[in-house]
Amino acid sequence: MSFDYDAVVVGTGPNGLSAAISLAQAGKSVLVMEAKDTIGGGVRSAELTLPGFIHDVCAAIFPLALTSPYLKTLPLEEYGLELVHSPLELAHPLDDGGVVVAERSFEATAEKLGVDRDAYITLMRSIIDDWDDIAEDLLGPLPFPPKHPLAFAGFSLLAARPARNLAKSYFQTDRARALFAGMAGHSIMSLDALGSGAFGLVMSALSHTVGWPLVRGGAQNLADAMGSYLKSLGGEIVTNSPVESLDQLPPSKALLLDITPRELLRIGADRLPFGYKRQLGRFRYGPGVFKIDYALDGPIPWTAEECSQAATVHLGGSLEEIAASERLVGKGEHPEKPYILLAQQSLFDPTRAPEGKQTAWAYCHVPNGSTFDMTERIEAQIERYAPGFRDVILQRSTRNTAQLEAYNPNYVGGDIVSGTQDLRQLYTRPVPRLNPYVTPLKNVYLCSASTPPGGGVHGMCGYYAARTALKNI
Repeated sequence: MSFDYDAVVVGTGPNGLSAAISLAQAGKSVLVMEAKDTIGGGVRSAELTLPGFIHDVCAAIFPLALTSPYLKTLPLEEYGLELVHSPLELAHPLDDGGVVVAERSFEATAEKLGVDRDAYITLMRSIIDDWDDIAEDLLGPLPFPPKHPLAFAGFSLLAARPARNLAKSYFQTDRARALFAGMAGHSIMSLDALGSGAFGLVMSALSHTVGWPLVRGGAQNLADAMGSYLKSLGGEIVTNSPVESLDQLPPSKALLLDITPRELLRIGADRLPFGYKRQLGRFRYGPGVFKIDYALDGPIPWTAEECSQAATVHLGGSLEEIAASERLVGKGEHPEKPYILLAQQSLFDPTRAPEGKQTAWAYCHVPNGSTFDMTERIEAQIERYAPGFRDVILQRSTRNTAQLEAYNPNYVGGDIVSGTQDLRQLYTRPVPRLNPYVTPLKNVYLCSASTPPGGGVHGMCGYYAARTALKNI
């Protein structure tokens, strides 16, 4: 049989592009097919509100890209990528008008935590000192045995705990507990769930090791840099090429799919064995998000000045309030006071908005498939810490879970991490297999965030899928 390419990759999210680049680096001929008119998947930018206001459509802040064992090896700066850091990595305002912050230095962060200073230093030093080793084992399939067994075992003992329990056992003050709760909220799980503590530890460690940067000019520039590097290696990219069936793809020695189990069932149902289809049908998708992009007449009028020094702001008050919000979402309800992740990129990247204007990006978690309009509740939370915020809004663009899924089919029900990332499914995604990237179809592989290590802009799902494929090409 003749082949047009060594490999065909479907999807140009960071995992699809990482898979393609890894294959091209090995000297293989690669074609990447993208359904939309631009590449990037969850890493795109567009004028969503008014002309001249550049918004990140999905991902906005990129600590995992900096710590990724694979992405950090790529010469993306040579292809136009420039990352921007804000003076503070994160701000978390409180109801007393104060704020708790994460700085690059974990010691400096701890100094502002009062009686919890020593506890924070003890907790974070145990992870940060071994972070590179932990990240290598964590950002991939279940390591057996781990490459760094002592570091990984120590981290795992802490990470398996519920975030709420971990915060209350380590910290005495509301400030330290709130900071950790905001970090753990990135899990999109109940903070009482086993394993939710891992997200609090990882996001905290990232703030102190590589920081939480944004991309100058918009997230699209990260995808474009990856695409340009791939082309320099001889890879080909075609856009406006939706895939309706596996049978329509060009002949190749390997096929790598940056898609979710639901999409694989759609385009490969006639070729997949019944048992595997049944397993894919059991894959669990998690809560979705409701997202708002703002064009603003000026900066957000934060009560706490430190919030103006951070590209990322967590809104949600105390540990107990954030835990209650996430618990309600898990029960299929819409919290009155949602936990919000907010980014204000234009404060630190003036290319994002016209002179004197600003942008903001915010989302909260909602039940999977929700079409409830959370605009009023999100803006009430922002006003809570920035009175007068509504007065600076020029235009807003909202997307509910259905609109997010229509934009990117990998966001099933608005689930931006392509599947629940709890202990039951983190390493067994999409189905329990010794190698999670292989499928029952010969030389057909999954490389999306529905495989380990899951969601986030790190490219490791694509990298490991490509490594598997290379053994058979």
